[in-house]
Amino acid sequence: MARFALTRMLASAALVAVALVFGPGAALAAPTPAEIIGRMERNTEFTTAYYEARMEMTLGGRSNTKTMRAWVEGNDRAFVEFTNKRDFGTRILKIGDDLWLFSPTAEEEVKLSGEMLKQGMMGSDFSYQDALESARLLELYDARVAGQETLEGRPCFVLELVAKEGARVSYHRRKIWVDSERYVALREELYAPSGKLLKRSTTEKVEKVADRYYPMSIVMEDMARKGSSTRFVVEKIMFDQPIPAATFTRQRLTSR
Repeated sequence: MARFALTRMLASAALVAVALVFGPGAALAAPTPAEIIGRMERNTEFTTAYYEARMEMTLGGRSNTKTMRAWVEGNDRAFVEFTNKRDFGTRILKIGDDLWLFSPTAEEEVKLSGEMLKQGMMGSDFSYQDALESARLLELYDARVAGQETLEGRPCFVLELVAKEGARVSYHRRKIWVDSERYVALREELYAPSGKLLKRSTTEKVEKVADRYYPMSIVMEDMARKGSSTRFVVEKIMFDQPIPAATFTRQRLTSR
């Protein structure tokens, strides 16, 4: 989970850094897609992270909030523990491409695979599959700069990404509005091969954390669920602190 539950949903590892911004009255030549994505992913790359967050889920006018804490190491290992009363003790473990879910009411953990990965994570608009996709964008997609637009008063580069032949991805095409000054994705649209819009994410809040800009509040909308949205809010985050190796184990997952 260098991008787990969304904060991949929405990337890792810097490429070439080029600081270009819009000039007054006219747009400057855009950097290459690799440069834009590299700077965007540099904001979200880390060795380890610990965060506390909440998911505010709305469906059909009804709302529900879940809280959690999570430990993340690189792109391959993550451990999430839910802390709200109803879900207390429910845990998710990610190791490489494998994902397990444990509930206190179950006798053993469940390994998520196949169609189960497409389900909303804990009933949210973020799928379990979103949490698994941790490769760098340029390894999975061909990208181009489609233009420059202003979004909520922020100048943005607009990227269009199409899945490479044979790439295993959750979404065939992605359209991303990247803040041209802070290099944070402010909006992302996710499409099926047919061109149908499947999901849309919007970054509501960005903060400077140490030497990076980080999305602290993101809203995800699943277009297949009318009137549904999930706001993911990071309340506390710390980067590059030591995490005990025993954190990312199935023993920790099922401990009582």
